[in-house]
Amino acid sequence: MREISAELIAKKIAATTVDLNLHLPPDVERALREAEQNETSPQGRTVLQKLWQNAQAARADGLPLCQDTGTCVVFLEIGQEAHIAGNLNEAIQSGVARGYQSLRKSIVRDPLDRVNTQDNTPAVIHTEIVTGDTFKINLLAKGGGAENKSALYMLRPTTDKNEIIAKIVETVRKADSAPCPPLILGIGLGGTFDTAPILAKKALLREIGSAHPDQNYAALEKEILQAVNKLNIGPAGYGGITTALAAFILTAPCHIASLPLAVNIQCHAARHCEIML
Repeated sequence: MREISAELIAKKIAATTVDLNLHLPPDVERALREAEQNETSPQGRTVLQKLWQNAQAARADGLPLCQDTGTCVVFLEIGQEAHIAGNLNEAIQSGVARGYQSLRKSIVRDPLDRVNTQDNTPAVIHTEIVTGDTFKINLLAKGGGAENKSALYMLRPTTDKNEIIAKIVETVRKADSAPCPPLILGIGLGGTFDTAPILAKKALLREIGSAHPDQNYAALEKEILQAVNKLNIGPAGYGGITTALAAFILTAPCHIASLPLAVNIQCHAARHCEIML
């Protein structure tokens, strides 16, 4: 049994929430640079160039990449042989509160009584128990504009691949420029009404350029990305072939009568980071 201090968890989360809001992940930066070289729209190329320059300025000046510093989503993978010394939930919430002292606070205490909590808590926590004694934290700062354009569909179990692609493309088409393209698409396929959106959000943690381990889903991701990029929405809605940088799929078994499909849209500011303890 390995013991992990709750205070250590809080300190790591506090530092990381600041860092991920200031630094665009290297894979996203690479994808923006590659997209700039390939983009056919002059306006789209200019937007992609400005996005990359914004990332450089944020890093150099210690400023957030985006004024929307997001909901803090926490994915935990806890080894069954790991013991947390202290209150895990309190440690996570305390870490987020400390980290967001210098960032914009975006959480209200009640959906109708919209008073800001003033520390960006509560964070949203998803927990998975795994073998071993490891403790992994993935943090995702999820902006509201992209989140608002996400969708969940309960499809017929006989729905084919082309219908699934059409639903995803239609979701992006309706979103248009509102979620700040170029986008990253997290796609949850299977599971249940409640688990498909979690799969879709967790899919956003994938590195751009990585291949799905299943060749059939790897091919489907490419088809989805190609179809979305034919919409001509383009960077910031100015037209072009770069509406999305990537489409990532996570799947789960599902009921014989169901086929849930969740599309979690992420803007280009795909802020996420992994902590291993």
